Amino acid sequence: MTNPKIAVLLPCYNESLTIEKVVRDFRAELPEAEIWVYDNNSTDRSAELALAAGAKLRRIRQQGKGHVVRRMFQEVDADVYVMVDSDDTYPADEVRKLIAPILAGEADMVNGDRLSSTYMTENKRPGHNFGNALVCFLIRLLWGQRVHDVMTGYRAFSRLFVKSCPVLAQGFEIETEMTLHTLDKRMSLVEVPIQYRDRPEGSFSKLNTVRDGIRVLKTIFNLFRFYRPELFFGLVGAVLLVLSAGFFAPVLAEYFHTGLVPRIPTQIFSGFLAIAGLLSFCVGLILGACKKQSDQLFEILASQEKGREVQRS
Repeated sequence: MTNPKIAVLLPCYNESLTIEKVVRDFRAELPEAEIWVYDNNSTDRSAELALAAGAKLRRIRQQGKGHVVRRMFQEVDADVYVMVDSDDTYPADEVRKLIAPILAGEADMVNGDRLSSTYMTENKRPGHNFGNALVCFLIRLLWGQRVHDVMTGYRAFSRLFVKSCPVLAQGFEIETEMTLHTLDKRMSLVEVPIQYRDRPEGSFSKLNTVRDGIRVLKTIFNLFRFYRPELFFGLVGAVLLVLSAGFFAPVLAEYFHTGLVPRIPTQIFSGFLAIAGLLSFCVGLILGACKKQSDQLFEILASQEKGREVQRS
């Protein structure tokens, strides 16, 4: 890719201690890039300091990182995107490692993998470590893909990813949503180990371990239902059929033994469970066909976008 247009995207909420340094650091490392700060109702001097450091500023009134990322992806036009938290926990001098696979056409999303380096020792909130490990485990279990660091705030994206990712999340669950979109659409995901440092004294994380952790788990559940409907509803149907068989087996055994069916309510209940199980299988098949059509349409649009990228280069 010759002379690619690079954009650095900085979500920001009350980061006056660090935002100016982060902008200047990335300006020094990527002088050819546009630096965008999207301020999300900060009550301190974050916006003022970002402008003073030379960043382009946008203000987003809807509170939440998901709303910010949605507007970023909609409004900023570039060939390569870097998104990084504004808390100065991610070193700017590693940014070229992240964008290299994008420039080479080897990846659509590059994750800065903190967990393979200094995160466990630098991060002072053990709940975050457990939450990240749990999310990685669930993704490996449900999607069969090993991802080391789902919740990282340091990523690089291709134009195809940014312009095709349907951002529905409102808060910090956006990180999980982006990762699962990449896996579902068979885009190339690369993880690059990076250094991580804890926030400077006086700076505080906006991530609530319990509240945002529940949102992330809910996101995984919903996207599993949306992205893999045949497996999801197939599992539900199998559970219902097993329960139906469990309730019906004693009734059937008693019928063979005595020729009578004294527990008619149990028989009726097991019949309803069996019907519900079969309906669940049918719903999975129908939604799976719809998902297949959606994937086919995405592939057509992705091919067109790739063709335009080749022409631009």
